[in-house]
Amino acid sequence: MEEIKGKNKRAPYWKQIIYILTIGWIVIWIYRTVLTPIYPIISDYFGGASDAQLGNISSFYFLGYVCMQIPSGLLVDKIGKKRILIPGFLLFGVGALIVGLAQSMNVVFIGSILAGLGCGTYYGVAYSLTAEHVPVSKRSLSTAIVNSGTAIGSGLGLISSSFLVGTGRLPWQVLIFVTVGLILLSILMFSRYIRADQPQQTKIIHTKEEAKPKLSLKALFKPRMVSAYILYFSTLYTYYLIDTWLPNFLETEKGFSGTSVGLASSLVFFTAIPGALIFSRLADEIPKKKIQLIILLELLAAAVLFLTVTTTNQTILVIGIMAYGFFGKLAVEPIIISWLGESAPKGSVATMYGVFNFFGMSASVIVPSLTGKISDLTGSKLYAFYLAIGIIGIGTLLFYLINQVFLKKDLDSK
Repeated sequence: MEEIKGKNKRAPYWKQIIYILTIGWIVIWIYRTVLTPIYPIISDYFGGASDAQLGNISSFYFLGYVCMQIPSGLLVDKIGKKRILIPGFLLFGVGALIVGLAQSMNVVFIGSILAGLGCGTYYGVAYSLTAEHVPVSKRSLSTAIVNSGTAIGSGLGLISSSFLVGTGRLPWQVLIFVTVGLILLSILMFSRYIRADQPQQTKIIHTKEEAKPKLSLKALFKPRMVSAYILYFSTLYTYYLIDTWLPNFLETEKGFSGTSVGLASSLVFFTAIPGALIFSRLADEIPKKKIQLIILLELLAAAVLFLTVTTTNQTILVIGIMAYGFFGKLAVEPIIISWLGESAPKGSVATMYGVFNFFGMSASVIVPSLTGKISDLTGSKLYAFYLAIGIIGIGTLLFYLINQVFLKKDLDSK
């Protein structure tokens, strides 16, 4: 790979991409998690907002995010990654600034939608860059490293919020404004280090076969793809339940308080980093066993989550939180992404990842407000966790059945 010129030799471009994309995820996830440990403070600030309204802060953000997935994937494939990423992050910054300046919940919702629309450009850019530039033999591990930015950002968001705002040291708006500053620094970094790619329509066409690869809906909805979409939805449903409501659940139903809420919640994300690196390395070493590894991780995640939410012992609960992080979404996601990328339609990689993420992230729109409603109706969020565990089980079963049927067909046809 070509290296950037300079007095000192730098890492190959594919390695630089990994560092840059990791930082991008850190910033996005600081914003996503910074408000969740301080929902009671947000509620008081806006005159006693209900759990459903607080859940809507995340739901509106993810609504914008999900709505942008397929359009941004199409635009990335058509006009280039850098031309989509930078305007997207600018919109993200505008939305975050509106949230920080808001004086009513309705304005918070508007800012949340805009921030979500801006962040919605990132996923297709990130994983089409890794699919295009990272060597195949290192793709699962590289994806896991990029994904570790989500864990680091989540931990930083949760801890800083619970420590600085939850204990009364700072108003909640200050952390939002700090995030806006980080967004601006990220834009400068993207502008300097990400190379502008050549739009498809300007590439020199040598043969008829190379001319304008057509986007086929059939290619995007092969059984293999559909199984991944279903599994990703069920995986993210649980993950975003934890992301948006675990701090509140620990505080209101499990006896945690103050900084311990953020610290305990952040363990999910910090233990995810070694889990993701270990299992992604394993997946690269046994590429033909990725389906079995994916299923095993999903079942282990469901089992430890059940243990976590049903125990009354705080020590076991903390161990369960750590175990879910180790086996859960951040461990399995890089393997699913690399497995799916092996059969991505040519010329439509970003679009394929956009569709994939659209179905997965649909869960993030549903779960925050639905969990708030379940809590308002029943007085507990425990039933929302039971629902999430059931969804993991159903999604994993369907993933297994679909791939078994079509794997058998492939073997029979040989």
